[in-house]
Amino acid sequence: MEPSRRAGHCRGELNATESCRWHGLADESALRQTAVATILAGAALAIQERAEFHLVLAGGNTPRGIYRELREAPVDWSAWHIYYGDERCLPPDDTARNSRMAAEAWLDHVRIPIEQRHVIAAEMGATQAAHGYAETLRSVGEFDVVLLGLGEDGHTASLFPYHEWGASPGSPDTLAVFDAPPPAPQRVTLSAARLSRARQVLFLVSGESKRRAVNSWRNGDDIPAVAIRPPAGVDVLVERALLAPSNGVVSQPPYRPTES
Repeated sequence: MEPSRRAGHCRGELNATESCRWHGLADESALRQTAVATILAGAALAIQERAEFHLVLAGGNTPRGIYRELREAPVDWSAWHIYYGDERCLPPDDTARNSRMAAEAWLDHVRIPIEQRHVIAAEMGATQAAHGYAETLRSVGEFDVVLLGLGEDGHTASLFPYHEWGASPGSPDTLAVFDAPPPAPQRVTLSAARLSRARQVLFLVSGESKRRAVNSWRNGDDIPAVAIRPPAGVDVLVERALLAPSNGVVSQPPYRPTES
């Protein structure tokens, strides 16, 4: 089954009602600071309105720096619930696991109740772990904030080109992946449809190696990132150098998170 992949609303200068908003930041440090402020603002609003904050984490080097800064935040962690956008089918203590990275950089240093840290049991294998995480998510409504990265090939979470993305209505919440690139061919990922069930989706994009993927997305090419379409659209925090004018595309002003 082929997902719908067009990014027709991710070109040019967009207003707040459209589906993809690009925000150029001076460098990776500014990107991290903006992301941290956005997450904390989202948490404060969610806890004020619903008494809980549901956050989906991404893997990668840019999120690692964000997590290290988050652990210094003077907040009450007891209302935070943590999920993962994807995971590699490796032993729990493997350094390539997203959950291991997040724990070392952040979660092991704050008082989020362990039962509110929802790790994907990917060591069980892709099929069984995907089924188990779907059960975990069954009682979870919209996520408050979803963090995502952008791979050099345009992938996000473990949604890869030429694979099933689970973007169609009725798609399962989780997908088992069996032929992903190294270091782990087996993975578990949330589907595009489930990642899109969120109040806010924040893409974090840094590094010169991402230029081609950024250009592909902004030019409307068929890459997995375009399949993430929450009702409020997505915000892409990106190093400004990656937004050099191309084919008439221009960037928006720097992003400022909405205060709660």
